[in-house]
Amino acid sequence: MTGGDTTPVSEDRPVFAGESGVPVADVLEAVRRAVADLLTVSARPPDSLRVRVGDIAVEIEWPATTTATATSTATATVPAPTPGGDIEAGDDGRSYLCAPGVGVFYRASEPGAAAFVAEGDVVVPGQQVAILEVMKLMVPIEADQHGRITEVLRENGTAVEYGERLFALAPA
Repeated sequence: MTGGDTTPVSEDRPVFAGESGVPVADVLEAVRRAVADLLTVSARPPDSLRVRVGDIAVEIEWPATTTATATSTATATVPAPTPGGDIEAGDDGRSYLCAPGVGVFYRASEPGAAAFVAEGDVVVPGQQVAILEVMKLMVPIEADQHGRITEVLRENGTAVEYGERLFALAPA
């Protein structure tokens, strides 16, 4: 549909964005790529993301406040966002690597490939431990501290929420 057009969309009638004459599918793909690029370079996930197709608009809001660094979150009870995964301290002395955003959690680079890490592996800051699929974009999840994976807390291919615990870490 275009603008105020209420004519139903059919497969033999292409849909165009506004008066530009560009197919909506092309516009949506360009918007998806632009949003994915913004999310990739962002230090933390946005508070909100709104996309509108009619007259095309994308709105992304980040909080105005600053966040603590990953090293200071190791003792916090509520994690602060980081580019990789968040670290949260547990009551049992272990730390937890948490989801940096909402998406689908993958332990390997592709189906059938070996997992990035397994229980018992020692990880170092910056080491990739998983992938979070966000809007068809594969965002690497990296360890933010040195430690040993004591438990994998989420199944491969499951949807996760921001801050959800993914791995338990013990000091190495």
